[in-house]
Amino acid sequence: MEPSLSLKSIIKELRFGELTGLIILFAFLAALYFAESVLLIKFLVSLLRKKPRKKPAKPIVILHALTLASVLCLAYGFFIEPYWVETKIIEIATPKLNKTSFRIAQISDLHCDRGSVNEKRIPDIINKLKPDIVVFTGDALNTSLALPVFQDTLKRINAGIKYAVRGNVDARYWPKINLFKNSGFKELNNKRAAVVKNGETIFLYGMNYTYQKINPAMLQNSAGKNFKIFLYHSSALIEYARNNVDLYLSGHTHGGQVSLPFYGAIITLSKYGKKYESGIYHIGSTILYVNRGLGMDMMPAPKIRFFARPEITIFDIKPVSDKQVSDK
Repeated sequence: MEPSLSLKSIIKELRFGELTGLIILFAFLAALYFAESVLLIKFLVSLLRKKPRKKPAKPIVILHALTLASVLCLAYGFFIEPYWVETKIIEIATPKLNKTSFRIAQISDLHCDRGSVNEKRIPDIINKLKPDIVVFTGDALNTSLALPVFQDTLKRINAGIKYAVRGNVDARYWPKINLFKNSGFKELNNKRAAVVKNGETIFLYGMNYTYQKINPAMLQNSAGKNFKIFLYHSSALIEYARNNVDLYLSGHTHGGQVSLPFYGAIITLSKYGKKYESGIYHIGSTILYVNRGLGMDMMPAPKIRFFARPEITIFDIKPVSDKQVSDK
């Protein structure tokens, strides 16, 4: 039997502010569509009775406009934004490199279903950018039937070095499935990998998502002269990682998947709520990046993205002499 999210499990993970915001949004939409339905019924009745039509009052015009706008937003969220992949390029200057640069591509939260969303396009986008390293930061599948789609997507990404960690969905539903078989990706769980280019070395640390109490010793012992990158599905370990690694790459939040202008993500299902909802954050000497991911949560979560475009992130790690930190 294929897994699905239960309403009870979703509510359990929501913070109070997220639950409140969700209730307000649903209440507003329910009231809006109820009022519009009442007006539509009255209009149809008047047509049947052949009553003369009057010019609608200003509040009714506003109601119609809001209803139309909401329908257009929903259509955009269902049919356009989920397929509109954004490529972000972030440059990070570090004194830990002298002459060599490393280009790292991060993908996250593919949540592959039986029907392809962005899986066919992802390899082509990444391959054109020619990364040295590609990393996947968890949440592979919404259904085991999509395993071939997921593995084929990763396999078609051309990079000599490819690493992955598992996310919370992977840990909960697919712990016994070999997700990365024949994909070229190596699972980096509680391990360190050295990547050498032109005589210079950076280190990658990785940890699969766990619901258990973690042992942060790996991160606390990671001090050194080399540039260090930590892969973990969520930002939950940032307090352990801060000042111990240079770059912490995560996903999990989907940028809210539904985000409102001037407010941001409604739901993140994150330990830190909206604090690290998406994008780049500087915590001590560590840069945290929260990737919005490429897919969408499993049902019954709606298959919609709004102001939270699917994302591929490119990190150009360069010597200080090139450029300072920037987000293009």
